[in-house]
Amino acid sequence: METQDVVKHLNGLIEINNDRTEGYQKAAEETTDTALKSLFQRFADSSRSYRNELVSLVRNNGGEPAEGTTGSGKLYRVWMDIKSALAGRDRKAVLSNCEYGEDVALEAYRGVTEAKEFALPGNIREILQRQQTEIKSAHDEIKRMRDSAAA
Repeated sequence: METQDVVKHLNGLIEINNDRTEGYQKAAEETTDTALKSLFQRFADSSRSYRNELVSLVRNNGGEPAEGTTGSGKLYRVWMDIKSALAGRDRKAVLSNCEYGEDVALEAYRGVTEAKEFALPGNIREILQRQQTEIKSAHDEIKRMRDSAAA
């Protein structure tokens, strides 16, 4: 894989983590449940950490790190605002929105780590796989909580 391809894919994941951070910040603001606020803040902090790792990798590969969010992330946050208002900001609705965001993040990571058309350098692959595993764990925790709220 050429360095510019590495930078391009890492920048895409930086944008996803920016989306994830903003999504969890928004979810924390929209809930009055202190346990959820704490959980969402923890996941936002994790995304900031992942982003910082990715920024270092981009710079180490001679690139300029992405600053913003994805276009679809911006649209998703708008949708989340509308749905949350309509759902009365209940626990299940907020958790469902967050689970959707985690699905999007996992798909982005899989797109990079499982792509057949290029091979990531080993050190970068290891970092991305660790981040992906941690995001999957967050997804599963959100899903369990959502399913409990639905019961």
